[in-house]
Amino acid sequence: MNVVVLAAGMGTRLGRPYPKPLTPLADGRSILRQQLDHLRETFGPQAQITLVVGFKMGLVMEAAADDASFVYNELYDQTNTCKSLLKALRLVPPGGVLWMNGDVVFVPGLLNELGTHIAADRSFVAVNTASVADEEVKYTLDGDGYIKELSKQVVGGLGEAVGINYVNEADRVALIKHLDRCADQDYFERGLETAIAEEGLRVTAVDISSYDCVEVDFEPDLDRANRLRVRG
Repeated sequence: MNVVVLAAGMGTRLGRPYPKPLTPLADGRSILRQQLDHLRETFGPQAQITLVVGFKMGLVMEAAADDASFVYNELYDQTNTCKSLLKALRLVPPGGVLWMNGDVVFVPGLLNELGTHIAADRSFVAVNTASVADEEVKYTLDGDGYIKELSKQVVGGLGEAVGINYVNEADRVALIKHLDRCADQDYFERGLETAIAEEGLRVTAVDISSYDCVEVDFEPDLDRANRLRVRG
């Protein structure tokens, strides 16, 4: 299976001199190392892991050299996650793709939960229904229970997207087309939202609220991440 980690950004909001995925955590591992360990523990050596790199890419590549392949977003300082994901989806092997932001810290067991949906080959967005903060990516559902809206601007959101998602092979073609149409500063969720509206993609919201998961943007997020039980 294909796994993509988006690790090209500059992480300016956290204010570290190195890529945010390399931020050390309380257990001695970096965010990226925790992600890679969880991925290998869940999916084994057969998972094809690809990192999209950009800002200080040599540091990220050195940290993950034994565990991943790499795609370079040379416009990392001018584009957002939509273009990093686009590059990856165009280059990784055929099939469905699980992808995650490179700043997501989560507990063991979460990927096992998502694995059942991957096995069923259903495109999905992992969501937390316990919190709906204004600054986060939120979602609504259509009459059939699939995602309808997906952005930070959603009003009346049912929960937050946590930054872990899956697109099956059939939907991947449409998502690539819509990511290509996105403005450079769009998040990848914009591509998903327009593909849903215009191509009829049926994307499930998978509730992972029972599993602790933190996207690290600011110092308080890092404090919360360091309190998680990240070892099995």
